[in-house]
Order: sequence, then structure tokens, then C-alpha cells
Amino acid sequence: MSQPIRFYHRNAVREVSGAGVTRTVLQYLREDAHCTGTKEGCAEGDCGACTVVVGERDAAGGMSFKAVNACIQFLPTLDGKALFTVEDLRQPDGSLHPVQQAMVDCHGSQCGFCTPGFVMSMWALYEKHGHEQAGQAGQGGHACGGKSACSTPSRDEIANALTGNLCRCTGYRPILDAAEQMFKTDAPKRPVNAEAVAQTLATLERADTFHYEHKGQQYDAPRTVDALAALKAARPATRILAGSTDIGLWVTKQMRELGDIVYVGQIEAMRKIEVSDAFIEIGAAVSVERAYAELAKHYPELEEMWQRFASLPIRNAGTLGGNVANGSPIGDSMPGLIALGARVVLRGGDVTRELPLEDLYLAYQKKDMAEHEFVLALKVPTRSGARANLRFRTYKISKRFDSDISAVCAAFSYLADGDVIREPRIAFGGMAATPKRAEKTEAVLAGAQWHEATAQAAMIALGQDYAPLSDMRATSDYRLEAAKNTLYRFWLETRAQNPLAPQALNVRAVVAESA
Repeated sequence: MSQPIRFYHRNAVREVSGAGVTRTVLQYLREDAHCTGTKEGCAEGDCGACTVVVGERDAAGGMSFKAVNACIQFLPTLDGKALFTVEDLRQPDGSLHPVQQAMVDCHGSQCGFCTPGFVMSMWALYEKHGHEQAGQAGQGGHACGGKSACSTPSRDEIANALTGNLCRCTGYRPILDAAEQMFKTDAPKRPVNAEAVAQTLATLERADTFHYEHKGQQYDAPRTVDALAALKAARPATRILAGSTDIGLWVTKQMRELGDIVYVGQIEAMRKIEVSDAFIEIGAAVSVERAYAELAKHYPELEEMWQRFASLPIRNAGTLGGNVANGSPIGDSMPGLIALGARVVLRGGDVTRELPLEDLYLAYQKKDMAEHEFVLALKVPTRSGARANLRFRTYKISKRFDSDISAVCAAFSYLADGDVIREPRIAFGGMAATPKRAEKTEAVLAGAQWHEATAQAAMIALGQDYAPLSDMRATSDYRLEAAKNTLYRFWLETRAQNPLAPQALNVRAVVAESA
């Protein structure tokens, strides 16, 4: 029997029964709830005009707030969650929230079309840094008493939080100024009461699979891996939905019918990260943002890729397991994971199996997975034991620094045995029909001394491993030359004698230093 979608919005629990399974949160807001502050710009999660904040109960029973793109999020995925839009920031006396007031004071808006999206991204950052506690205490300024939970982010952190928002007329400096200014303003008179919202969400929790139907299309949100496996075994064609950062575009841009859907975002076992001596095991429903935050603790070399992997709202919604299961030849997570020796765990019915990640991809859009199987988790080796001497880098080449699709994505690793290369692993995205290792190049490197001549021989070998295509992002020649240059950069950064610091070859760092 179909159950209504239940979520918290505008200070009340809403129940929706007549909406399509793939109706977007943005359509609901503008057409059903008549909350028209949230705008549609691109309908594909790029511009940020539709940014809203979704709240969920965390493990401690409190609230976590994440900025996401309403244009590609399906309404049934809100079940059990809280939805906040720019309308929720208004104060009881009609005055502006400090986030909004800072935008006014710093002249951060002109036409105003993008402004609500910027405001919601800024508000998510405001809440993340503990300032909602000040308002609940009825005080101005910070109520955290100087505790680390309440801190002002740096300008770089602010810029990273706004990577999903585009502005065509104001320019970004006054908006960044506003984001700094909002932390200097007295706390709002009545911000969102996180404790009360968490208590409300607790009453909406479901013990079993949430089942919703509309015009013959079914949507299921199981709570356990066994329930998911049973659903896929019974109806193998059911499409798995995680963050909808790709599937959402199938609906908004291609007008595709998706058939039955099973949503994995409510399976707690698939939202866990477990670290052992041997592996970092990341559940398939862990968001890209959380996954990279953990991976970067073990591999700081992933910091830049983390920030350049789409925008923060996309990383908040999208999952690492979804990116891997999608298997796009230009997906940014796979080269780095393959270079690290990651393994993918698959589940089908009662059977669980695992294989090296690179072996999952057979051909373009073809994977070593039966129709009823799904990605359960990823296992990334830790840096323990012999891997303490691992040399590892990832590089992304794209037309824009932030929020752009790669022309070439490269990842390199090897175990340093003095000057000798052991167990080299080289993987590229954008160079073949799948994320692909460079086996001939690895053969050149294995057992060789890590000298410039070795690097140059390996660069030549890349031409035997890849024959990339030309498309709107880059020509075949450009891709191959860029791939060779990333390998040479890897040598510059990891050579035994006088290795270059990464920032020495980072354009942004060099420009900032010379400014």
C-alpha cells in the first residue's frame, strides 16, 4: 500500500500523496507550496539558483544541514527529512536574517535571481559553524563561549561553500564580503530551532521500507541491505537512486521515464565509513563530501580533487558509490581510487563478492554486474605497513577550476624502494571508454629507477595505452599531451632529489603569492 511522503517544511509536517515519483523538490516548492523564492536556472544542478537546505537527524540525535540543488532532487527522497528555503529565514518582526542583511549591506545582489540560492548556501555555512546556538540562547554574537564548535570560516572555506552558486552581474567579491560579514552580526532573534526540528523528525522515522506509488510507478526506500537485495532480486529492472545528481538530469533534460525506483539513502549500513588497519570501507550511500573528507585524512594528496569534484551541493547529495556505479569515463573519483588499489564490494541476492575497481568496467556503460546486483561499498587500502612509502598524486585538467567536467583526470602511485619504483599504478579518466589503467606504462616503470629518463620513457608509453577521442572538451592530441605532462609533473613532485612542492606548480598558489 502506498504511503504519503512526510517531511518537515515551514514549521509543520507536510504529507504529500499525489505527486509523481520523479517530481522535483523545486517543482513542489514553486507549483504546489507556492514558495517562489527558490528559482530555476539551469535545471541540472550547475547554477545554484535553486539551492535549498535539507536537514536530517545525525547520529547524536541533533541536526545536520546540507545545501543541495532542488532542481534535481526527487520529492519522495525528502521523506523523514526537513526542507528549508529562503522563506524560512524571515524574522518574526519581518526583519532580515543576518545572512540576508549582510548581502544588502555588502551590495551582494543586483538582479537578484541568483540571490536566494547564495543566501541558502551561506545559511548552511552559518549553521555549520554553530551560530544557531547563539540565537537559541537569546544572545547577540556567539553563544558557544569560544568553543571550537563555533568558529568563523576562512575566506577560502567560504569560497568553497559557494562553488555551486553562479552570479552573472554582481561579481563574487561583494558576496564573499557578505559571507564574512554575516558572522560579525548579532545572531537572529529566532533562527531555526534545530532541537525542535530534530524531535519532530524523530516522530517521522520509519522502521520498515517506505513504499510510495503514483500512476503505476513505484518508489521504495528500504532500511536494510537485505531488504534492498530482496527488492532487486524480485524486480531486477528497478533503478537504484542515490543522490540523483546524474539521474535527475535524465528527467529534467532528457524527459526520460525511469520506471520503478529504489532509494538507498535511508539504509544506515550503506551510510557508514569504517576504518581498520587494512582498509577504509565506505558505504555506497556515503556522500561524496563525507567520503573525501575521510579519504583526505589518510591521503592529503586528494585535497584539491576533493574541492574540484563538482560543487559542494552536488558533493552533499551525490554518493561515492553512485559515481563508481555510474562508471562514466569522465568520472573524477575512479582514477584516484584505482591508483590507490581500491576494491568494490557488490551484493546480489544473498551473495556478496568483491573485485578490483578497475575490473568492474568492461566497456563503455558496461560493467561486470548482473542486473540484480548493486554496489554495496568501496574498500580503499590504508597507508599502513609497506604502503607508508606510497607516492601518490591526482590531477584534474578542465576549462574551469571549479565545478567543471574533466578533459583529463590522472592518478599515479608507486611504492618507493629507495630510488626504485615498486607496484606502479596509473589510471586515467577521459582517455578511454572507461576509467582505465595504463598497463604498458606501468610495465616501463616497474622496477626502474625514478629518474627523468624513466619518466620520459613512461610518457612515450602512454601513447600505446590510450587513443583518446576528440570532443567539446578537448581534442585527442590535447588529451594525450596533457596526460604525458601530468606524468612529468608527478615525477617533478616525487623525484628523490629536490622534489617540487605541489604549491610550486599550482597556478592559484603562485598567483596568490605574487599578488
